[in-house]
Amino acid sequence: MGNFSKLGFILATLGSSIGLGHIWRFPYMAGVSGGGGFVLLFLFLSLSIGISMLVGEMLIGYTTNKNTTEAFKELDPSPKKRWGYAGITLIGGPFILTFYSIVLGWVAYYLFVVSFNLPTDVGASEAEFNYLLTQSILPQILGFTAVLGITGWVVSKGIKNGIEKLNFVLMPLLFIIFIGLLIYAMTMPSFSKAFDFMFAFKLKDITPNVLVASLGQVFFSLSLGVGIIITYSASASEKQNLLKSAFWVVIPGILISLIAGLMIFTFVFEYGAKVSEGAGLVFVSLPLIFGQMGIVGNVISVLFLVALGFAGITSTISLLEPSVKYIIDRFALSRFVATWIIALAIYIVGIVMIFSLNVDYKNDLTFFGKSLFDWADFSSSAIVMPLGGFLSVIFVGWIVGKQRVYEFSKHFLSKKMFEVWFFILRYIAPLVVIVIWVAKFIELFS
Repeated sequence: MGNFSKLGFILATLGSSIGLGHIWRFPYMAGVSGGGGFVLLFLFLSLSIGISMLVGEMLIGYTTNKNTTEAFKELDPSPKKRWGYAGITLIGGPFILTFYSIVLGWVAYYLFVVSFNLPTDVGASEAEFNYLLTQSILPQILGFTAVLGITGWVVSKGIKNGIEKLNFVLMPLLFIIFIGLLIYAMTMPSFSKAFDFMFAFKLKDITPNVLVASLGQVFFSLSLGVGIIITYSASASEKQNLLKSAFWVVIPGILISLIAGLMIFTFVFEYGAKVSEGAGLVFVSLPLIFGQMGIVGNVISVLFLVALGFAGITSTISLLEPSVKYIIDRFALSRFVATWIIALAIYIVGIVMIFSLNVDYKNDLTFFGKSLFDWADFSSSAIVMPLGGFLSVIFVGWIVGKQRVYEFSKHFLSKKMFEVWFFILRYIAPLVVIVIWVAKFIELFS
C-alpha cells in the first residue's frame, strides 16, 4: 500500500492527535482543572516529556518498518524476544476507539440536527446535550455507525490512497476554520477574561490532580502508548528527521489546543455558561454562541462541525490502523478483511457503551460510580496510554542499548542532543509516569 511521504507522515501523525484530543478534550480538561495551572503543565510536559517519548516511539517503528509487536521483537537483544509482548499495547487503539467514535457521533448529530435549530440560551443548550446522552439511543447509534463505517473505509484503502490523502485535505481546512473563529472571538469583550483563565495561574493551582490531568492529556493528545506512532513511523520515508517531525506534530497540536481553548472559553464567559461544564463543553457552549449569530451562526456551525468531524476522523483512522497492520502481518489477511473484523468488534462494544449512558440502562451498566463509557475514558488516559508509553521508554532507554539507539538516531540528533534526549527518556519520563499512576490510583480509591 506504499509509505508516507515526508510531509504525509507529519500530517498523518498530526492528524492522529488533532481532532477530539485537542479540540474536545483539551478545553474541557482545562475547564475542570482550573485553567492556567493545567495549561502551563500541559505546555511544559508536551515540549519536554511529550516530544522525548514521541521520538522514542517513532524510533521503534522507523528502524524496523514493522508492526508494533514485531518491532519490539526485532529490537529486543535477548534471544527469547519477550519484549514482543509489549506489543499488546496496540489493543489500546480499538479500546479508545469504542468511546471516541461515540463522541464523534455526537458531532455528527450536532452537524445534521442541532446546526439547523440552534439553542438560544444556556438552559436549552444543556437540555439538548443531556437529551442526546441520556434519552436518545438511535441518533447515537446512527452517528457511531457512520463514524466507524467511514473510519473502516479509509483504513481499508491503505496508507497512500486512504490515510495520507485524507490528512492532506483535512488538516489545512481545520486550521483555516479555527483561525477564523479565533479572530471572531478576539472581537468579544470576554476574550481578555478567557485569556486570563487560560494563562494566568498561581502556584497553588498546580496540584497533584492537575498534574495527573495534564500528563493524561499529553498522552491522549500525542497518541502515545497505543502503537499509533510506532505503526505510522514504520511507513515513514527514508531519512525522515524524527526530531523535526516530532516538533511539527507537537507545536501545531499545542496551537490548535490553545486556539480551541481561547475561542471556547470566550464564548463560555460571554454567554454565562459554566467553565467546568466537563465533557459537554464543546457541545453546550458552541451551539449557544452560534445561535446568537442568526443565519450566519447556522452556516458557521456547519463549517465548524464539518471540520471537527473530519479532524476526528483523522484520529479514528490512526486508532484503527495499528491493530489492522498487526492482523495483516500476523494472519496474512487482506487489509479489507482485517479492517472490518476489528471494526465489528469495536462496534459491538461501542453499542453497549451507548446504552451505559442512557437513563433507562445506566444503573445496570454503572460500576463503582462510573458508566462503562466513563470507565473507558478514565482507563485510557490513566492506565492504557501511560502503560504503553512507559513500556516504550523503558525499552528504548534500557533494553535496546544506548550505543544502538545512538546509531539509529545519529542522522537527526547530534551527540549532545542525543545525550539530553536519552537522559529524559531513560530517567525522567518513566519516573513521571510512575508518579502519575500513583496519584491517579490514590484519587480513584480515596
